[in-house]
Amino acid sequence: MPNLNKLRSATRGSTGRHPAALSSLSRLRTALTVFFALDGFLFAGWVVRIPAIKAQTGASAGSLGLALLGVSAGAVVTMTLTGRLCRRYGSHRVTVAAAVLLSLSIALPPLTHSASALGLVLLVFGVGYGGINVAMNSAAVDLVAALRRPVMPGFHAAFSLGGMLGAGLGGLVAGGLSPMAHLAALTGVGLLLTAAAAPTLLRHPAPVPPDPSPAPESPPSRKPGRMDRRSRRLVTVFGLIALCTAYGEGALADWGALHLEQDLHAHPGIAAAGYSAFALAMTVGRLSGTAMLERLGQTRTLVAGGATAAAGMLLGALAPSVGLALLGFAVTGLGLANLFPVAIDRAGALAGPDGVAAASTLGYGGMLLGPPAIGFLAEWLSLPLALTTVALLAGAAALTGYAVRNASAAPRTD
Repeated sequence: MPNLNKLRSATRGSTGRHPAALSSLSRLRTALTVFFALDGFLFAGWVVRIPAIKAQTGASAGSLGLALLGVSAGAVVTMTLTGRLCRRYGSHRVTVAAAVLLSLSIALPPLTHSASALGLVLLVFGVGYGGINVAMNSAAVDLVAALRRPVMPGFHAAFSLGGMLGAGLGGLVAGGLSPMAHLAALTGVGLLLTAAAAPTLLRHPAPVPPDPSPAPESPPSRKPGRMDRRSRRLVTVFGLIALCTAYGEGALADWGALHLEQDLHAHPGIAAAGYSAFALAMTVGRLSGTAMLERLGQTRTLVAGGATAAAGMLLGALAPSVGLALLGFAVTGLGLANLFPVAIDRAGALAGPDGVAAASTLGYGGMLLGPPAIGFLAEWLSLPLALTTVALLAGAAALTGYAVRNASAAPRTD
């Protein structure tokens, strides 16, 4: 046995893993990062062409709103089912299949000439979008556990960077390329990137987390199964944290610029920069998220992030000047940056793909709930006061994160 232990020590890296295993995990991390960036890139590329598609279909504002619900409906329904697909076929295969569907479906909207047809093709687009979000997050949860490093924020930073790149390029080509040419090009880019990254996912099964202290009498690892009652409650709690985060993202995306222009009389160009400041700060926060999690841990990151976002949004909503409001938006982005990744990671650690699916569905619901809720409250009270609900929910996320600080992954029932 001593000689065997020496041989193992000589062929393993400092983390206790064989160098070949470390190389495999590194390749998986790179491939997953590509899929996260691709998801953000494609979604943003579609969003910037919505005005042109509206003109093409002749849709009214109301009928366009109904058509856009197709994305939401397709995503939410698919998110509830993707956990089962990941359990049956593996999160890597489902990620690749959803990426192909998302890449192909983004070329469909320019083919429509009515709001009803647009709604149907957006339903397909929503299926791809919801499927890839659950599947790639499930794969990322497995990889985070295997690496034993909190790298989940890095994946979500890739999504944010992909979104910024997609929006920026879309804005540049909007005047020169038709929606058909632009979105068809995005299909080509999506299929090429999928073809480049897919072999790595398809060749490697989901990694198994290493046992830090293996012993002969240790029971064999169990496959993730259905959630037990305790896990379901905790996953719901982490899903609500994700909802609080996504509520703020949706609210600032749709109402931040209007608040700056209408309430603070900012120039339209400056007002448009409000969401950019928020998105850029969120990206920076996610890029530094791994270091923050290693330094503070998950609970402190949740509490500090929620408290920071609450303070930032109170400043952004109630500040008397444009400069202070922009500062508040940026602080809000920094605070919210890592709440969603941590919540999804904790849900996945508790209940595998089903946990990711449930928490993602709740989080996406927050993205849908935010804009209309702000609109109703703005009519009843005022837009600045309505935006303070973002601060309230960020504070609630901080308190919730502290309340479940001792929650850990328990054995799952098969």
